[in-house]
Amino acid sequence: MTASPTDTRARWVSYLLAIARPVLEPLSRGMLRQVMPIESRSPREDRAQYTYLEAFGRALCGLAPWLGCPGLTGEEERLRLDTLRMTREALAQAVDPQGPDAMNFSQGYQPIVDAAFLCQGLLRAYDSLYLALPPDVQRQLILRLKATRTRKPYACNWLLFSAIIEVFLRKAGEKDWDPMRIDYALRQHEQWYLGDGVYGDGPEFHFDYYNSFVIGPMLVDILREVAGVSPDWDALAPGIRARAIRYGAILERMISPEGAFPVIGRSMAYRFGAMHHLAQMALLDMLADGVTPAQVRCALDAVICRILSAPGVFDAAGYLTVGFCGHQPDIGEAYISTGSTYLCSTVFLPLGLPPEAPFWRDADAPWSSVTIWGGQNTAADHHLSTRRNN
Repeated sequence: MTASPTDTRARWVSYLLAIARPVLEPLSRGMLRQVMPIESRSPREDRAQYTYLEAFGRALCGLAPWLGCPGLTGEEERLRLDTLRMTREALAQAVDPQGPDAMNFSQGYQPIVDAAFLCQGLLRAYDSLYLALPPDVQRQLILRLKATRTRKPYACNWLLFSAIIEVFLRKAGEKDWDPMRIDYALRQHEQWYLGDGVYGDGPEFHFDYYNSFVIGPMLVDILREVAGVSPDWDALAPGIRARAIRYGAILERMISPEGAFPVIGRSMAYRFGAMHHLAQMALLDMLADGVTPAQVRCALDAVICRILSAPGVFDAAGYLTVGFCGHQPDIGEAYISTGSTYLCSTVFLPLGLPPEAPFWRDADAPWSSVTIWGGQNTAADHHLSTRRNN
């Protein structure tokens, strides 16, 4: 915690662009398939059906708030505008059914996942991205998203993927948006809530980071977008908000003084995407009492720097490799490929806050584990006391 908040923000921008631009730049020119590698334990031809939409949708999910950030100036604004232009061009290429980089939305189950991450990104910068697209690109995008409806999601966090696609279609003015997909996802996750801010991934608990990769962020974003649409959904919002705040506090406490956190469960090749939910809580000003924006900034910065300082995170062409702290291919499950790893971009969500926000303005502060392991007197942690509708 030696750099100024301004230096930290500039470093985050440079890291985010180092991750996202190798995907965006060739895609904007219709050349992503020509240059992006496919690393996977599964056969290349299998993952080639999915990896490009994975890379684009997941990169956009984390990049979007910064693309829509108001009030930037100087070099950061120049970079934002250039990346925004590139992203709009990339969207046009991705949904052009005759283009060289036409992405798969209709074959197999995996596109349901990454169309959802794409929609989550579009919702996070709706005016700057979707509304700025030419009408023909908007129409092609809507058609591609509707193509995911031909398959049903699995009975787990995947229900939220179908739900957020419908949330986006509703926002885009589509009259045939399906409230049942949203309602089913919300009600099932209400049944799968286990307590203390944590949901089961389906009927069983999985000790992993899917509450952060998917469940917490998508529940919060869905209910923000459909506020006022249904009294039943509005009634769920306070409890889901309280759980989200609690889980953000848990994640903050899991970051060690050295910027490490437990490597547990599935999909650890998403690297610091495991902090998606904490980053979202900072973006939305939903941090728990006693958890300050500055301490979250410093904690996340320690994680980011720790992981990106490892050799082998990027290949020679600048694409992410499969691994957690460096290139560790065996950490990747069979469903992991190069494109999957781009969910790590979600740690950068607070770049959607302007530089004058407390997250970026306030002086460095120690996060919980620094204080506790440093021997300072610290308030005790407490669980979320009620099971539902907190």
